[in-house]
Amino acid sequence: MFLLTMLVIVVLAACSGNNANENNNDSNNTNTNDVAEEGGTLIFARGADSVSLDPIDMTDGESLRVTNNIFETLFVYDEDLELQPGLAEDYEVAEDGKTWTLNLKEGIKFHDGTDFNADAVVFNFERWMDLDHPNHNGDFAYYPFLFGGFKGEDSHLIEYVEAIDESTLEFKLTDEVGGFITYLTVPFFGIASPTAIEEYGDDFYENPVGTGPFKYKSWARNDEIILEKNEDYHEEGKPKLDQLIIKTIPDNSARLTSLLAGDIDMMDGLNPDESVTVDSTDGYEFIPRPSFNFSYMAFNMEKEPFDDVKVRKAIDMAINKDVIVDSFFNGLAEVSTNAVPPSLWGFNDEIKPVEFDVDAAKELLAEAGYEDGFETTLFTMDNPREYLPEPMKIAEAIQANLSEIGITTEIVTYEWATYLEKASQGEHEMGLFGWTGVLADPDDFLFPNFSSIEAEKPASNYAFYRNEDFTQLLLDAKTTLDENERAEMYKEAQQIQFDDRPVSMLAHTTPPLALSEDVKGFVPHPMTSDNFANVSLSQ
Repeated sequence: MFLLTMLVIVVLAACSGNNANENNNDSNNTNTNDVAEEGGTLIFARGADSVSLDPIDMTDGESLRVTNNIFETLFVYDEDLELQPGLAEDYEVAEDGKTWTLNLKEGIKFHDGTDFNADAVVFNFERWMDLDHPNHNGDFAYYPFLFGGFKGEDSHLIEYVEAIDESTLEFKLTDEVGGFITYLTVPFFGIASPTAIEEYGDDFYENPVGTGPFKYKSWARNDEIILEKNEDYHEEGKPKLDQLIIKTIPDNSARLTSLLAGDIDMMDGLNPDESVTVDSTDGYEFIPRPSFNFSYMAFNMEKEPFDDVKVRKAIDMAINKDVIVDSFFNGLAEVSTNAVPPSLWGFNDEIKPVEFDVDAAKELLAEAGYEDGFETTLFTMDNPREYLPEPMKIAEAIQANLSEIGITTEIVTYEWATYLEKASQGEHEMGLFGWTGVLADPDDFLFPNFSSIEAEKPASNYAFYRNEDFTQLLLDAKTTLDENERAEMYKEAQQIQFDDRPVSMLAHTTPPLALSEDVKGFVPHPMTSDNFANVSLSQ
């Protein structure tokens, strides 16, 4: 797998000038006869604010949406999920399968004027991996997820990272890692200015400095984040906009009203049934984002009665998922069976959707000792997500379903950042969640959401599911080079998870976006890693 990937990278580096988004120049979501002008301010509205603007110390998509335009990674996935050069030109791997040499692009500077070079990359990795580093200020959850732990731990996959010269970087791994280069695409590993990290310390998360097409200007909490054009960006002719504003408008309908009034230029979180309104309104259009996500209801297995698999399966059977998808996703979703999207290699298509069966659910609940049901709570986010466009209505539908088997459910909601914090500490009994992949690998969907390692608080495994055989299977798959063999391991893992039922799977969605026809050059990324370097406005 990695030899083929390396060949693709090298060829692309030679043929495309290492422009990670060059193909987007010919991709325009609107009328190509309209004249797109340089400059201007584009306002993009979303449902919730960012949590942090330090890429390594976040796990939420709303933070990622902003930082993806401030920071850059060593390699990237384009909109077709093809691996492309990023800050690195290409790479080579030694015969031992453990020594990787990266050749970096030259002449690039961070927004503060600091040189981007191999030493800067080493600084970032040392900060991420070393718990004793003076600037390791945060949880850095994605680092141990992909690299097996932190520096000094037996499971840590990186023996060292070293600058050979200004533009050459060497990684020595402790084991063969089939997806190593793809790990370097993850937006959480955006390369930051060492100077800025040392200057701002604990406050770097609100003073971000990268090499990307836009520079950070300001952040008014729960209102807007303003980014300005990087005049010294290393890709000629980009970005085209003078300013990019990421605005927070929690209510979907209010956001659409702002769009149609001309107050904003683009939005996500469109209510599915409002896509018809957008399509029928002159000057606006609706675009579905390619599906690369899943939504689910987690059972907190640390709390009774959700430690009983019969209870979990009974509840899963009692939820009418077909009706929920038909009612609240407006044809922009399909009922899911697995966390892995059907479009991704390693998807287990032998697992079938759980049949809606109230009588069978009642019987199973009685077998578990809850013939008369019980009372519980359901955490529900207060803002729409790309994988849950109408979370309150979906929660109310689940509440109604569960009442049919004697379970009384109180719906509890919080603003987004508080919601994530409380869930990570296990304060919920049941909760609605979802995940959008940032890596074209099944591991990205399974490990952070279901491994025992990620059940430690603060957790991203909101079910607090701890199956050591399942987790070990995922760890073994990480260090397997053959993709076919890895695929079979992930299929087995999906079956184990299905049998244990730590969550009730809901849907895979194609999240809708709406935009003015004045917006040119926007191509939605499956991972929501939208880069606005190519986007312009026609006047």
